[in-house]
Amino acid sequence: MPPAARFDVLVVGSGASGLAAAVSADRSGARVGLAAKDSLQSCNSAKAQGGIQAAFGEDDSPEQHAEDVWQSSHETADRRLVEILTSEAPGAIHWLEELGVEFTRENGGYRLARCGGATRKRLLQVGDRTGHAITKALREAVEASSIQTFPKSPLSALEPIESGWRARCGEHVIDAATVVLAAGGRCYREAQERGELTTNHPGATGEVTQIAIGAGAESRDLDALQYHPNGGAWPTAMQGYSIPETTRAYGAVLLNADREEFTDSLGPRDAVSRAIFDEVEAGRGVETEDGRPAVYLDTTRIAESDANVSLPYMLRRYRAGGIDPLAEAILTYPVLHYQNGGLVIDEDAQTTVEGLYACGEIAGGTHGRNRMMGNSLLECTVFGRRAGKAAAEKAA
Repeated sequence: MPPAARFDVLVVGSGASGLAAAVSADRSGARVGLAAKDSLQSCNSAKAQGGIQAAFGEDDSPEQHAEDVWQSSHETADRRLVEILTSEAPGAIHWLEELGVEFTRENGGYRLARCGGATRKRLLQVGDRTGHAITKALREAVEASSIQTFPKSPLSALEPIESGWRARCGEHVIDAATVVLAAGGRCYREAQERGELTTNHPGATGEVTQIAIGAGAESRDLDALQYHPNGGAWPTAMQGYSIPETTRAYGAVLLNADREEFTDSLGPRDAVSRAIFDEVEAGRGVETEDGRPAVYLDTTRIAESDANVSLPYMLRRYRAGGIDPLAEAILTYPVLHYQNGGLVIDEDAQTTVEGLYACGEIAGGTHGRNRMMGNSLLECTVFGRRAGKAAAEKAA
């Protein structure tokens, strides 16, 4: 066995939450190691398109944001975590801006959109590549720091030792006073087992959650997996692509085979997904050329000026496949997207095991059993920062 590398804080995962935790721990004075399953760029966070929520509107507030989260969760979220999420959201946005993220602006302020389940416009965007912009800025902050990275080093074992934890990450043995788990969910593996499509990166297979549970960490709502209402259904190159929900924020509506609206297109994710499933089961859906179920998303109702600013990537992808979303409706069907539940955490993102922290999709409670869009990147930033800071302080 090679000699163990030694750190104050070990972060497992290189998505937005892991990167935020590593940067936060490093800035708190800790010696930080970051282990990734694949390359540092390989993560679900980079694929997130829609945006990130924060209450900046004159008619909005963190309290209203929290109420929307609570209602969208069907009153199953942890209110303490929700209040932290929404109250720290504006500060998280400014922190990301300091790292170089440039959110789309208009009329002297942020360009805000209303997303599913929200009662106000509070979704900030970087076009429709928000997750890419956030992870790029965080990764550059990591690369400019003294954080030591271990790419292609998946966590395979974690055990307590006298001075903290011993982890096996790929070929490396790493000792750390505290560990932050930020390894995401399991929807890629679930989709494979179910024979379904997913928006997820192939690394989302859930082993780290099981390792943490094996170490004594409690979990909640692990059965509550979320479907993204608008997966691409056709052409084949778009299958599994998550059509940005901002399409609906800017006017697109869901239509059945008779071109009739059948649901509130700005409802919560689970309600919209259920409505699509029900419409297809009732025989009012449409079929793709390869026999898959679908309904129409009428994107022709989006103003070209809005699409050019907020949906450029989507337009490029569809037009490359011979479809212009501003000229014809596109075909959509829900796809497996997000693990709502996860490891139980407290306000500092510590699990029920001392010295073991969790943030991002691997953690449960903040969204309850149903997540609002735009709150994943926010949770990654808010609780990634909290986890990194708390882990550094405990290590010290």
